Amino acid sequence: MSSGSTTLSGMRCPYCANEDTRVVDSRPAEEGREVRRRRACPSCGQRFTTYERAQLPLLVRKRDGSTEPFVLDKVRSGIERALGGREIAEGVVDGILEEVEVAAQLASPEVASEELGRIVLEGLRRADEVAYLRFASVYKDFQGAQDFEKEMASLDE
Repeated sequence: MSSGSTTLSGMRCPYCANEDTRVVDSRPAEEGREVRRRRACPSCGQRFTTYERAQLPLLVRKRDGSTEPFVLDKVRSGIERALGGREIAEGVVDGILEEVEVAAQLASPEVASEELGRIVLEGLRRADEVAYLRFASVYKDFQGAQDFEKEMASLDE
């Protein structure tokens, strides 16, 4: 998939900052998710490699059908509110966030909020039952004490 010697402006040479670099070879990388380009700078003669990949905006589809941009910090905030100062093992929150981010990227360009909530619930269930119940009360829209009782009973299963 060689492209010959195409000039693409805007890609600066990392050695001399010249903006007139040439692509001397182009091929798929990362199982086709990226394009690897070998470049040469006609000014200083150095060669270097760049990688190109599509950056699609990730969207979350809400229960009402609307969509909004995926913001990992919003998920983190929800988890931290559920934890409400409770002590959990270091790295647990980051682990849950990593699972959420991977799921969002795999579903790209749009992921259902229910899927993200389910992943957070599973992670909190493993980490802290109180935080799990707090998150579940919002996620599952608890209406009364019976909803908490029912969910607490499911924790024993």
